[in-house]
Amino acid sequence: MVKTQGSVGQSEQGSGSVYCLTVERQSAGLRVDRFVATQVHDLSRSAVQRLIVAGEVRLNGQPVTASTRVRTGDKVKVRIPPPEAVDLAVEAIPLDIVYEDRDLVVINKSAGIVVHPGVGHIRGTLVNAILAHCPDLSGVGGELRPGIVHRLDRDTSGLIVIAKHERALRDLQRQFKQRLVRKHYTALVCGFLRQASGIVEAPIGRHRIHRKRMAVRGDGKPARTRWHILRRLRDDRGHDFTLVDVQLLTGRTHQIRVHMAWMGYPLAGDPVYGTKATASFAPRQFLHARELSFDHPVSGEHLHFQADLPEDLKLVLAHLRTIDDVS
Repeated sequence: MVKTQGSVGQSEQGSGSVYCLTVERQSAGLRVDRFVATQVHDLSRSAVQRLIVAGEVRLNGQPVTASTRVRTGDKVKVRIPPPEAVDLAVEAIPLDIVYEDRDLVVINKSAGIVVHPGVGHIRGTLVNAILAHCPDLSGVGGELRPGIVHRLDRDTSGLIVIAKHERALRDLQRQFKQRLVRKHYTALVCGFLRQASGIVEAPIGRHRIHRKRMAVRGDGKPARTRWHILRRLRDDRGHDFTLVDVQLLTGRTHQIRVHMAWMGYPLAGDPVYGTKATASFAPRQFLHARELSFDHPVSGEHLHFQADLPEDLKLVLAHLRTIDDVS
């Protein structure tokens, strides 16, 4: 299967990926490592450089060095090898299960838990826990992400759905891709939002300098976020906050955090997209996946789930007084 978007073509080879990139005029003159990193958003520049050293990046069919400059019309082929085999630990970590049947399980994830294994997080993830709960899940959708349909950031709490078999996984992935899944979050942002509601429409891609961060950038992927004010609040030191309902209309990495910070209203407690001062207002980013609804992948029944704010976020609100309730 080959997918093409703009100057990027991607094909799946086993569990690895191959990207066929065409250099357009606006990218001419870039170093090849930077060019690839701007086009393949899942790759940091250092990761691209490692692929170049391994011979997995070709320029017009030839090996290349990281400092080589690309020209208009050049063809760059990038092969990302499949992940090395890993034996995932099965860990009996407590799970807050909201719903479960033979096809899927919906979990209210606690903050601080990474969804799937990765560099530095081979143990203690949601995947490790779900493998203990559902031993037959191993291998569904890939070795490192069995059953994972979507993800939540480590310090974001709330609802996440896990597929128990390939049929359920494929259908849920289709619903996410076609934007048929409704996802609502509760967020506390720093400052008073002026409008009662609105939509942020700004493309998101990897930050040009800080490669572990995302940013609004013209060549990013389309991203849309709808928000609606619930309450305006203030603490005893005169700092203003807005409690908002946020609906994801697309699903980009860190989308809510990036969009709200870009608007000038970073999430309280977010150390990455806020300032030191705004990060001190909550023990972690104040973001909770409150509602999740989709069609059952087998029966077709419409399912809707809700999860109350966890205690750590309730405690934050308990120290604020309401200035304006507009919900």
